[in-house]
Amino acid sequence: MSPGTRIKRLQNDLRRYAHAYYVRDDPLVPDQEYDQLFDELERLEAEHPEFASLDSPTMRIGGVPDDAFAPVQHQLPMLSLSKAQEAGELESWYRRCQELLETSEDLELTCEPKIDGVAVSLIYEDGVLVRAATRGDGQTGETITANVRTIRSIPLRIDGDPLPLVEVRGEVYLRDADFHAFNAKAEAASERTMVNPRNGAAGSLRQKDASVTAKRPLRFLCYSIGQMNTDEAPETQWQALEKLKGWGFPTHEHARCVPHLEGAKAYINEILAIRDTLGFAIDGIVIKVNNFASQQALGAMLKYPRWAIAWKYPAEEAITRVLDVDFSVGRTGAVTPVARVEPIRVGGVTVSNVTLHNMDEINERLHLRIGDAVWLLRAGDVIPKIVRVQKDKRPADARRIEAPSTCPVCGGPVARPEGEAVLRCMNGLTCAAQQRQALLHFASRLALDIEGLGEKRIDQLLEEGLIDQPSSLYGLKFEQLEALEGFAKLSAEKLLDAIERSKATSRPRFLYALGIREVGENAALNLANHFGDLDALMDADLEALQAVPDIGEISAKYIAAFFAEARNRDEIRALQDAGVHWNPLTATLEVKPLAGQTWVLTGTLEDMTRSEAKSRLIALGARVAGSVSKGTHQVVAGPGAGSKLAKAESLGVPVLDEAGLREVLAKHESH
Repeated sequence: MSPGTRIKRLQNDLRRYAHAYYVRDDPLVPDQEYDQLFDELERLEAEHPEFASLDSPTMRIGGVPDDAFAPVQHQLPMLSLSKAQEAGELESWYRRCQELLETSEDLELTCEPKIDGVAVSLIYEDGVLVRAATRGDGQTGETITANVRTIRSIPLRIDGDPLPLVEVRGEVYLRDADFHAFNAKAEAASERTMVNPRNGAAGSLRQKDASVTAKRPLRFLCYSIGQMNTDEAPETQWQALEKLKGWGFPTHEHARCVPHLEGAKAYINEILAIRDTLGFAIDGIVIKVNNFASQQALGAMLKYPRWAIAWKYPAEEAITRVLDVDFSVGRTGAVTPVARVEPIRVGGVTVSNVTLHNMDEINERLHLRIGDAVWLLRAGDVIPKIVRVQKDKRPADARRIEAPSTCPVCGGPVARPEGEAVLRCMNGLTCAAQQRQALLHFASRLALDIEGLGEKRIDQLLEEGLIDQPSSLYGLKFEQLEALEGFAKLSAEKLLDAIERSKATSRPRFLYALGIREVGENAALNLANHFGDLDALMDADLEALQAVPDIGEISAKYIAAFFAEARNRDEIRALQDAGVHWNPLTATLEVKPLAGQTWVLTGTLEDMTRSEAKSRLIALGARVAGSVSKGTHQVVAGPGAGSKLAKAESLGVPVLDEAGLREVLAKHESH
């Protein structure tokens, strides 16, 4: 491939990756891979300047501002930093600074850990925070004031003598413990988790609803002063850090001022030794000429200041060997391969198990075999991963990794649904690995609505061995509950009453409660109305299922596979034998006022939850979709509505606010 072709391809790929990361908050490649491609592009453009262009990703310093946020011009550019990974590069930078300053004297330097977060600019007028912005492309950023105000480590007012204007610059980030706690909570609630701490911080700052940002455990550390309207400005970087601390801003506790380059080298090694104990991700050290007058004399190039450099720590890698591959089953039925490796110390922890995600990862990307020597990476994200196989060390007896045909937990059938990369156990109701999620869903408000049966109660009942699947709920006895910790006579009676009330339900609710993949409230209603009889639905083939409105090929396959499994049918019969029943279907066949209409909800609703609004619309016959198209009849847009609202306006789809939605619901629900 010619240099020009390679440069063009790298530019296009990096633009796409940057847009996914900074604008969509959905990274396509690991940070390390992006950095490697970026470095390659920089090198090729330096070697072949005839192929460089002003719109190349290397001409940018950060992500492109999103039009959804008001743009802001930085009065002083927020420049990036040149990098060094070898002692010779660091020494060359230091000597160049001395030469430009025409001195052979040692230069005093400040050294700070380089946090893997999001750079922001804070403007204070008369001591009050009036604007916050992202770095953006270094010249133009995005206004994120409302979101930044939710970060408790950022002062809303500077104490002491307020200056007419001061700009504070720093990094918004997530501590490792906060990142893992957030993901654990999100996973338990079946919500989207963060990819890594840096992406989590970026996505949190770009929430259109500041109340969402307020729930994220963001922190802030400042590293410099930008604009400053005063005659008493600090003369050095170290004085600036001291002044920031005096104003109440958090700074790096490990920051240090050293008298020469050798001091900076010692600092680099010192921080590397304690890197794993810091509690947050760093990818290097920032080294600056301390004196501001010297900084001004050194100036800046197009993208980088001459007076600063970033020492980049190498990625944390190690080589080990794959001993075997097991398969674990997650709460959604995902069957995940897990490599058992020879225990090895990497990134400060001993690793013996590594998740391999799916069979495509094994066979198509890694071409992995049992017995292979593999490279483990633990950089930034604390979860280690296999990044490549050392094929020249493959033993003669290396074995292929075969996907299981049955569930490792329950022995039920395993399938790979079309359009997915993962294998799944199809025994959603009876697989022990999926019990907790199946029970939570079964008892949820839109399903059988068993009041008082939340996560803690279900976990307790599972641990005591009193329940194992939905039908077992109806066999619980008062004496069993009263004997449990946290239960008294009244609470035991209330739960049993709620379970008894749940027996009287509707066919759509019952179908939804079964937890069949791709069968939400709307699909459950359509299935109930179309087939009329549960047995007819259970015996339906793919062609018959696809004749149901809004049931496509993939959904039909999930439904057919669910009812084809004998254990799922047995559980349905057990529920009916326990007394779960519904009214005749005629009630669900009445003509609904919103029948045939497709609605979309976007933004935040204040007087009701999105789930409640969706449920009420479905009860009126509407289909509630997740995206806007030409076939959409109505969009309901609350505060924070974004791309869906914009698309609706571009397609001419009618838009209601929450008050309009309430009027529609009141009109039709009263009849």
